[in-house]
Amino acid sequence: MNTDERSAAEQRVLRRSIAATILVGAFGVVFGILSGSLSIAFDGMFSMVDASMTALALLVARLIAGRPSRRFQMGFWHIEPMVLAFNGGLLALLSVYAFVNAVEALLSGGRELVFDWAIGYASIVVAICAAMFLYGRRRNREINSDFLALDVKGWAMSGLITAALLAAFAIAALLQGGPLEPWTPYVDPAVLAVLTLVLIPVPLRTVVSALKDIALVAPPELDRRAAEVAREIVARHGFLDARTYVAKSGRSEMIEMHFILPPDHAARSIRDYDAIRTEIGAAVGGRPDDRWLTIAFTADPRWAD
Repeated sequence: MNTDERSAAEQRVLRRSIAATILVGAFGVVFGILSGSLSIAFDGMFSMVDASMTALALLVARLIAGRPSRRFQMGFWHIEPMVLAFNGGLLALLSVYAFVNAVEALLSGGRELVFDWAIGYASIVVAICAAMFLYGRRRNREINSDFLALDVKGWAMSGLITAALLAAFAIAALLQGGPLEPWTPYVDPAVLAVLTLVLIPVPLRTVVSALKDIALVAPPELDRRAAEVAREIVARHGFLDARTYVAKSGRSEMIEMHFILPPDHAARSIRDYDAIRTEIGAAVGGRPDDRWLTIAFTADPRWAD
C-alpha cells in the first residue's frame, strides 16, 4: 500500500468511525434521558467528544497527505501529535469529571433507573462498539496509523464501558423485588466510578506518547537503527566516524546522518555520494514519504557536532 492509498484508506475508516460514533452518541443522549442514567449520559457524551476529535483527526490526516505549503514548508507532520495530545487529554478530563459526578451521586443516595431502557441501550451499543473495534483494528494492521490506533482505543473504551453497564443493569434488574432492591440505585454511579478509574490511564498513555513526539524525544528503536546503519556505512566505505540525530513527530521519522571522512579521502563524484545516500535510505527503511532523511559528508568534525 503506497502513501496515497494509505491516506485514502485512513480517511475512509475515519469517516465511517465518525458516522458510527455520532450514532452511538445520539443513542446515549436519548436513552440517558429516558432511563435517568448518569453512566449512559456519560457514555453518550464520551462518544460525542470522540466523534469531534475523530473529525479533527480526519482533517489533519488530509493535511498530512497533501503537499507542504509556502508557510508550512516542512509539511504538517508536527500537527499530528498535537491533536493526539489534545484528544487524549480531553477524554481523560471527561473521565475525571464523570468520576466526580459518580462519587457525588453515591454520596447522595444513588439514582433510580428505568432498567428496560438502560439494558436495551447497552445491548445495541455493545454490538456497534465491538463491530467498529474489530473493523478498525483489522484495517489499521495494513494502514498503521496513530490516529486509527487512538480511534480503536476509543471504541474499545466505549465498548468496555457499555458492556460493564449492561452486566450491572442486568444484575440490578434481577435484584428488583428482592431483599437487595434498596441497593439498586447505587448500581449506576458505582459502575461509572469504577469504570472511569480503570479507563483514565488509557488516554493518558496516548498523551504521554504524543508529548514525547512534540518534545522531539529520540525514540530508542529509531536511534539504534540509525546508529547501526551509520556504523555499517563507515566500515564499508572507509570513513572515520559518523554522527546520527533522530526524532519522531507523529508518523514521520526525522533522521540526520553526518559522515566524517579522512582529509585525504579520495575525491568522488556527486553521483557516488548519491549512491551512498540511496544505500542508506534502503538500510534505514520506513516509508520514504513519512521520513525526513538528511545525509551529509565532511572532513571537519565541527560540521557534524
